[in-house]
Amino acid sequence: REGRDIGAYELAIAMEDLGCGEILLNCIDEDGQGNGFDHELVGLVSDAVTIPVIASSGAGEPKHFTDVFNATKCSAALAAGIFHRGEVDISEVKDHMKGGKIPTNEFRSVL
Repeated sequence: REGRDIGAYELAIAMEDLGCGEILLNCIDEDGQGNGFDHELVGLVSDAVTIPVIASSGAGEPKHFTDVFNATKCSAALAAGIFHRGEVDISEVKDHMKGGKIPTNEFRSVL
């Protein structure tokens, strides 16, 4: 990993100023850890811009999605590994979010 002279906060502001429509914010420090999203980073960036911020990296259980929406202004949150490995079912996340009064689309199985 290499350091840069510009951080995620400054980069997010610059990208919005350049016309970016949304930011997919991947926190490499949390990627694959399953400890939850980086609320400090997601909050910092989502507070700094007016465009949607999608939180990525760190989810390990349904509660982590509800937590990031309650702790930050992110517009969306994503995960991949926990679903691909079968650790969590998408319907579990949606049910947990609905229980926490977080708006979500209905889950429809396509199989």
